[in-house]
Amino acid sequence: MLIPLDYYRILGLPIQATAEQLQQAHRDRTLQLPRREYSEVAIVARKQLLDEACAVLSDSEGRKAYDASFLAKTYDRESEAALEAKHQRSKTSAGTATFLQDAGETAPAESKALEAGPDPHTPSIEIDDNQFVGALLILQELGEYELVQKLGRPYLNNGSIAIAEGRFGDPQLVRPDIVLTVSLACLELGREQWQQGQYENAAKSLEAGQELLLRESLFASVRGEMQADIYKLRPYNILELLSLPEEKVAERRQGLQILREMLQERGGIDGSGDDRSGLGIEDFLRFVQQMRKHLTSSEQQALFEAEAGRPSAVATYLSVYTLLAQGFAARQPSMIRRAKLMLMQLGRRQDVHLEKAVCSLLLGQTEEASRALELSSEKEPLAFIREHSQDSPDLLPGLCLYAEHWLQEEVFPHFRDLANESVSLKDYFADPKVQAYLEALPQDAETANEWVVVQPRSGKPPGRLQPTAGRSPAAIPAQPPTAKQGASTVTLTPVPGDASTAASGAKSPATAAAPSAAAAVSLPMATEPHPADSTSKPRRRQHSGRSGATGNGLKGDLVDQARTKAAELTAQVKSMPPNKLALFLVAGVLSLLLLWLILSLLASAMQALSGPLRGEQALVRLEEPPLEIPALPATPEPSATGAVSGAMTEAAARDLVQSWLSAKAAALGPNHAVEELKQVLTEPALSRWQLMAEAQQRNNAHQRYVHKLQVDAVKTNPTNPDRAQVEAQVGEKAEVFDRSQLVSSRNENLRVRYDLIRQEGQWRITDWQVIK
Repeated sequence: MLIPLDYYRILGLPIQATAEQLQQAHRDRTLQLPRREYSEVAIVARKQLLDEACAVLSDSEGRKAYDASFLAKTYDRESEAALEAKHQRSKTSAGTATFLQDAGETAPAESKALEAGPDPHTPSIEIDDNQFVGALLILQELGEYELVQKLGRPYLNNGSIAIAEGRFGDPQLVRPDIVLTVSLACLELGREQWQQGQYENAAKSLEAGQELLLRESLFASVRGEMQADIYKLRPYNILELLSLPEEKVAERRQGLQILREMLQERGGIDGSGDDRSGLGIEDFLRFVQQMRKHLTSSEQQALFEAEAGRPSAVATYLSVYTLLAQGFAARQPSMIRRAKLMLMQLGRRQDVHLEKAVCSLLLGQTEEASRALELSSEKEPLAFIREHSQDSPDLLPGLCLYAEHWLQEEVFPHFRDLANESVSLKDYFADPKVQAYLEALPQDAETANEWVVVQPRSGKPPGRLQPTAGRSPAAIPAQPPTAKQGASTVTLTPVPGDASTAASGAKSPATAAAPSAAAAVSLPMATEPHPADSTSKPRRRQHSGRSGATGNGLKGDLVDQARTKAAELTAQVKSMPPNKLALFLVAGVLSLLLLWLILSLLASAMQALSGPLRGEQALVRLEEPPLEIPALPATPEPSATGAVSGAMTEAAARDLVQSWLSAKAAALGPNHAVEELKQVLTEPALSRWQLMAEAQQRNNAHQRYVHKLQVDAVKTNPTNPDRAQVEAQVGEKAEVFDRSQLVSSRNENLRVRYDLIRQEGQWRITDWQVIK
């Protein structure tokens, strides 16, 4: 039979090789034995071909004749040698066809391929049938992988009797040799295609070879090599499939399925499982980042939200990006709100305040955005934001510009369907759907009294960000400031007539002057007590509370009128000449005494009408209130479950950490008992968790927790007995609810190191860190 080989290629020599090179090549090729899985039949057939090539080329006369035929086939297509080769090919093809008929072959494509035989202009040699396995082996060694499959596969089809008749040698040895050669050709072809970047074709070649070995139940070690390469090839195959056009739905779906299989084996994006790809955690994260640009936002949302439920911090963070991008592009603030809730979960482990600031800005919650910026430690973004907010009382102009740049340059490019979209805050806030949703959300005005800061009170430098009350979504700047635009062009101001203006705590000059004027004319009913007046403070609060219990609010109206009148009198006093001041003060005192008498009579009359004291005089003492007034809300005292005193032992540490977990569940739970945090936490943890709990309360969101605790170690600072550390294993199951709807859940087992401090005899938690 004719095989497309020549003696020079068998020995691995050029046609100009010398006799010495010929002998050296023959020795080297003879010593280089094939894989140990080959039988002696294949090794002998291979050596026969090597010896034949060396014998022909070592004889000078034989080499000249062979070279003439070799060159004629290569360069003279019309030569007599070409015609002879064609005649010989026809003869060989007939014999091959007979073999196929005897073997029961029915595949016309394979028969046609064999009948075609070698190319007439390709050098070929005639071999015996028992040398066929050796020829396949040499072709495989020379890298002719596709040719090996073309020649060898037809004899491996079901029902073939060519091998069974022993025409190529012992069937028990020849068939495994052909199977091994064809499968190795698939393996090497797959690796070659891998190096060329043809990942899908490489996967197909490896799978074809593996399928052949599985069918024949041979060479488990070779099959293991193929499987290992298939596992290592999967990331490349995924990238190639996902990068196909979106019209290739089936192929892209296959890529996503392979990706999910890898994630399942790894235990998530940041899991430590072995998917046999050879990628560590960092390498796999880089692969995921590279893959994202081939996925649409909806594909990423479905993928990462499912992964976030493992739980996975990386998947949660990527879900935040996806929800932000989709929410902004589709004008759906509800998705941005979900992203914000996820960021609250991540805030325990990493600094995500900048992302929370962007989310709050897009939800129109400008005060909360300002507070989040205060807590951020991102130096470069904050420097950028401050630089573009120099002429503004707050950092919102710079935040608007940063949000646009961030979405345009760092978020949208990672989504296939959003990479070419433009980002405009002006268009976002002008959308009617966005406006309708933001109007239904609790606005900053509802909590302005709690957070309004006119002057820094805690020694912060003037350049520090200060939250500003009275911001409404409609006041978001039309466009971010540029280098040519002053920050004043985007300074946010309250909308005239907005309820936020009234709730911001701002006072008119006349109203602001009321306390001082009231103090000057001694109006105890219309003034707030001086902080230093410890005896009058409780009594005045009780009186005020009693007046509020009259039911019709008449007395409260009169008090307001008195305060307004006092403010007007104060303004007149400031403008009055000194010689008339005494007369005016006397007149003012008399007028106010008369007003006080009227109010007292009115209160007595109303009490007589509504109360049961008919004809009896009420016994009123100055040292106690007429009615029992409930205690005013104050900072709760540490309870037995929240406060731990004395030496820090393992039992005390367990009680303190358990109290913190209970306070956390109460503060972030449906009742939002934020005040319980003060019993266990101190700064800096206290402020951070108060902000988080209050933000969830405003957003009508809450979490439900189930905790398990095991304290492993307690260490007291040897140089400072008021400092200690506790290491504990914390199991936490959490369900996150948004407006009573479950949006996500997680189940984590964490090892946490808590930092403790003893203040006024009671231990508190200052901060903690999740450790490995």
